[in-house]
Amino acid sequence: MNVINTIGRRKSSVARVYMSEGKGAIMVNERPLEEYFASQESVYYVNLPLTVCDAIGKYDIQVNVDGGGTTGQADAIKLAIARALVEADSENKPALRAKGLMTRDSRSVERKKPGQPKARKKTQFSKR
Repeated sequence: MNVINTIGRRKSSVARVYMSEGKGAIMVNERPLEEYFASQESVYYVNLPLTVCDAIGKYDIQVNVDGGGTTGQADAIKLAIARALVEADSENKPALRAKGLMTRDSRSVERKKPGQPKARKKTQFSKR
């Protein structure tokens, strides 16, 4: 098996995943997964596509992730790993689709409007 290269995005984060057969090591920006993400919730989200496909310990995964915060980065990695698993074996797609792991979450921060303090917040109305 050659190296499978996929990309995942969430908010302003971009994750590039390089997956090959191996012993299950996941390296994020040249650091182990548990060391890179402080919260166990982020580690759980990154491993979710692998648990759905029973692929834990089958693939070595190298991740380059950039931009955004930890939540956006974890979700971007999750999407990229799910896409890589489908590229490795197309029979994984229905299970991943049923869990909602194949859909890119397009929500991002709404821009600030001119004359307003924030995106939707307005200054207090004064009658006089």
